[in-house]
Amino acid sequence: MDIIRRGRLKKQIDESSLEFLQSLDADRWIFDADLLVDKAHTRMLLENKIISEKEASIILDGLKQIEEGGIEILELEAYEDIHACVESKLIELIGEEAGGRMHTARSRNDEVATCIRIALRREELKLIDYLNDLRGTILKRAEENVETLMPGFTHLQFAQPTTLAHHLLAHFDALSRDLERLDALYHRTNLSPLGAAAFASTSFPIDRDRTMELLGFEGLVENSMDAVSARDFLIEAISVFSIIMMHLSRLAEELILWSSQGFDMIELDDAVTSTSSIMPQKKNPDLAELIRAKTGTVYGDLTAVLTIMKAMPMSYNRDLQELTPHLLSAVTITKSSLRGMTKMIGGMRVKSESMRAKLDLGDLMATDLADTLVRECGIPFRTAHKIVGEVISEGRRIEELDEATLKEALDPALSVDRRKVTGGPSPREVRRMIDKRKKALSLT
Repeated sequence: MDIIRRGRLKKQIDESSLEFLQSLDADRWIFDADLLVDKAHTRMLLENKIISEKEASIILDGLKQIEEGGIEILELEAYEDIHACVESKLIELIGEEAGGRMHTARSRNDEVATCIRIALRREELKLIDYLNDLRGTILKRAEENVETLMPGFTHLQFAQPTTLAHHLLAHFDALSRDLERLDALYHRTNLSPLGAAAFASTSFPIDRDRTMELLGFEGLVENSMDAVSARDFLIEAISVFSIIMMHLSRLAEELILWSSQGFDMIELDDAVTSTSSIMPQKKNPDLAELIRAKTGTVYGDLTAVLTIMKAMPMSYNRDLQELTPHLLSAVTITKSSLRGMTKMIGGMRVKSESMRAKLDLGDLMATDLADTLVRECGIPFRTAHKIVGEVISEGRRIEELDEATLKEALDPALSVDRRKVTGGPSPREVRRMIDKRKKALSLT
């Protein structure tokens, strides 16, 4: 039982209240970070002569025993949080005379804020790696399909011809902006609150810059009250994860549509699909559907943390504990979704002939026909637009164009090739974009 924290309280906390106070999954998530913080704080206390060399040595030896034993040697369920549990285990191992000194000039408030930042920055680096894996896979598939014609869509209706590479690059660029957001988020996360104590710092002569350096932080959250109560970095993290999930969900939706019999443009690999329990012919895009669904869960996490924080007074309040499970939920889903999407894109089979056949449906060449009328006949585009619209609705022939010009205007490959404007789908322009992005990807 967590007795080391209950000095003025005459009764032990009852079991149901303890269970309500705990956040075990989040505590397990920050276990390694807690030990790092304990070691850095102990070393700083020694260097500033707040504890003796002998005491520091005994404390660090005890922390090493806990680290080697792992979280399994702790009775986590008997304590309010991981911090009390580790300190209690340390005292059990080395005695209160040395173990009781580790918490000098520190509070759980600055301790937990530091642990969350350490654990989160580690997750952010993993997300950057997973995001780059996905971007690399998308770029590889784009390079393979520079001349794979397909219908482009607006309003989910066939609109104009494009290529699969051009379409995939649009997703690549959206994910590249996510990478920029993750990078900026990392630098705002990687700041140290340690040394703020409960909220008003401490009267001991500690060195906050030293623990910042030992823990690999880039700077301090300087104001001690802000240090223990700021969680905007956490909210920003879930916001960034939400945007990533939104982009993944849009891509997942397209994979679901494209793999359906109605579109018949790709086939997803067996490893990322399932079959029906009753209909043996089915191949269901379960992974894509779950990415689409779990996006809503991450949005819910974002709404929850914003709501928890919206009326919280300065400085530390126990409400803050409820944020971390939402952070852990959001980051876990986002990591799994990125890895799953990489598998789907890497393993999908492109049905290029079926994609090409779709170009004969839905009057996709209407814009090219109107553009040809403008070029060949010198009429205003709005007039050409009206003529082509009437042709489509009434099925009559365009008298203004000869057969050769008309045939050229209706060729999807020529249509795509003509669109050489920066960012357009012509193979030459798409290859330029791919080369540029390959160079950028190699630098990340």
